[in-house]
Amino acid sequence: MLKTIVDRETISQAKSFLLAGISAVGTDAFVYFILVRFFFLNLSYDVSKAISFLCGTIVAYIMNKIWTFKSKRKSVLEVIAFLTLYGITFALNVAVNRSVLFLSGGMTVPAFLVATGCSTVVNFAGQKFWVFKK
Repeated sequence: MLKTIVDRETISQAKSFLLAGISAVGTDAFVYFILVRFFFLNLSYDVSKAISFLCGTIVAYIMNKIWTFKSKRKSVLEVIAFLTLYGITFALNVAVNRSVLFLSGGMTVPAFLVATGCSTVVNFAGQKFWVFKK
């Protein structure tokens, strides 16, 4: 089991996954900034953030499907699994953040880092072994 988790393919996938994640977060931030600063559409911050997060999620899906995990399937179920996993890891991120905030007496940086780390690991494993499994 351990050999399966740390083989060369998985290490390569983890590197691609991290770059895809950075690209997705960059897309999220860029779109959000554009919507709240340059387009005078009178969108609320919440609507702007929802749109930017959706754009980042689309980038993450495409990059991880094609580049990281090289999935050739054309399936609505794959998209549903991806979105379900994103919902689960979002809930995990919020719960871990809240827990670390409580345990640390409100230290935001450690809470953010631990929550992001936990949700990233679960997200990678979920995509590798469930969403885009071969």
